[in-house]
Amino acid sequence: MYRLLSSVLMSVCFLAAAMLPQAANAQSVQSLGEYKAWSAYSTTRSATPFCFVHSKPVSVEPELEGLTQPYFYVTHRPSAGISHEMNLVAGFEFGTDSLATAKIGASEFSMFTQDDAAWLEDPSQSSTMASAMRRGTKMEIEGINKQGARVTLTFSLSGATASMRKIDSACNQ
Repeated sequence: MYRLLSSVLMSVCFLAAAMLPQAANAQSVQSLGEYKAWSAYSTTRSATPFCFVHSKPVSVEPELEGLTQPYFYVTHRPSAGISHEMNLVAGFEFGTDSLATAKIGASEFSMFTQDDAAWLEDPSQSSTMASAMRRGTKMEIEGINKQGARVTLTFSLSGATASMRKIDSACNQ
């Protein structure tokens, strides 16, 4: 159930971000600002707000043929009691039953994968990972693609603190 809900949410967030110019005109998605490598947004679904930040990686190694734009998301859904939900849309298909690992400084977080996405294996670590992101300078996520190659996505954490503070405020966290 968690995977299904997260998949639906991330699809909505991805589409909302991709359609931001059109959605902003319809006042359904509001940009809360650009914070160096991170962007913050809020939106309302069924009269309940949710907020998210996202960033693109600064590098993906090795270079993959057919890679679509990867994003890392941190989402708040107050009506569901969820804050700091961590999600990667990798831009490539992960191997079946594989795990990914997010590394921030000395901290590591295991992520389960499904298709082209990954989420924290233990959602209770969300606030711990958010704290590590606020303290860190970069985040590396390693996973195995469906061809069996180890892929590393590197994200700058510059602006992560300011963007998360903005969604904390916007979604009353």
